[in-house]
Amino acid sequence: MTKRVSRRDFLKSGLAAATVAASGAALPRLAMAATDDELCTVLDVGKCIGCEACVEACREAWQSSVPDPVSPIPQPFPARVPIEDWSKRKDVQDRLTPYNFLYVEMLAVSHKGQEVEINIPRRCMHCRNAPCANLCPFGAARVEGNGVVHIDGDLCLGGAKCKNVCPWKIPQRQSGVGLYLHLLPEYAGNGAMFKCHRCLPLVRQGQTPRCIEVCPEKVQTIGPRQEMVAAAAEMARAYAQADGRAADLWPEYVYGLEENGGTNTIYVAPVPFAAINQAMIAQHKEQAREDIDAALSAGGGRGLGPGRGDGVGPELARFGRPSMGPQPDAMQSAKNLTWALAIAPVAGLAAGLGKFLSSTKDKGLGEAGGKK
Repeated sequence: MTKRVSRRDFLKSGLAAATVAASGAALPRLAMAATDDELCTVLDVGKCIGCEACVEACREAWQSSVPDPVSPIPQPFPARVPIEDWSKRKDVQDRLTPYNFLYVEMLAVSHKGQEVEINIPRRCMHCRNAPCANLCPFGAARVEGNGVVHIDGDLCLGGAKCKNVCPWKIPQRQSGVGLYLHLLPEYAGNGAMFKCHRCLPLVRQGQTPRCIEVCPEKVQTIGPRQEMVAAAAEMARAYAQADGRAADLWPEYVYGLEENGGTNTIYVAPVPFAAINQAMIAQHKEQAREDIDAALSAGGGRGLGPGRGDGVGPELARFGRPSMGPQPDAMQSAKNLTWALAIAPVAGLAAGLGKFLSSTKDKGLGEAGGKK
């Protein structure tokens, strides 16, 4: 029988002290985010108390930037393509949705005969070589020089290629919004995709992302990638040693450094991520079953996919709850590389056309609004 201990009790056993002693220095300085230097965030989940202040700050800052859909939402062709509408469920914050870019995963992780409470803020990983950006046929997703991966809502047609190729299935679709409504809404697109953009408008002005700014426990640190990687490795070594293991096993206590070829969201934890992912998948299966039952009871359920949530991490991620298992570099796939080369010129043309159509639409709306 396992003994359940809280995150704080687990840390009190000497983990926190070991971390400070081993590092011997404070975390690196906050970068000047207005520069074009690649920025990375490190999340020390051993500090997270699950207060969800980060979630509330994100929702307050950005939920209103996601528009409400038209009514009725056009039914895509063919009819089997599902409409995805979260506009009446904006209060959902236990998973990723078009209106919720960040949530906190609250887990009981079995480790060395104990159940350790671990809280993990989840959002976009901001991959360095992001498949969503490389493979978007409309050129709507891209990687900024500062390391932010974002989707241009003025260009996105909601085809969900970005979600399909994302190892964590991060982007979420809201039907009935976006550029496709001004094209052929039944045949060209199905809304727009949304996800965390790491407060890009604020970062461009040299400000700190809201989730980092409001955290009372200072779970996240942002700075130049090289400094952040070094800090994460040092913290992980301390966690490994405090866990009674050799310091050179520190990669087991880090997530995001190598996954999908490397990301600019690096997690460090007091227990190995293999144990965290095991607990996460078990919890996601139960949550997926509940999601399906609720949808079926409400008369919906289309688009939830086969089964009853009995899949593994990548399959369960379609419910907006990404796992933390091993992820090979998606852009090393021959299929993806071929696709990226093939769509590059088309994506460029599509992006230019999308910008033109978007500006024309905005101009038309402005002129209409100015008539008396």
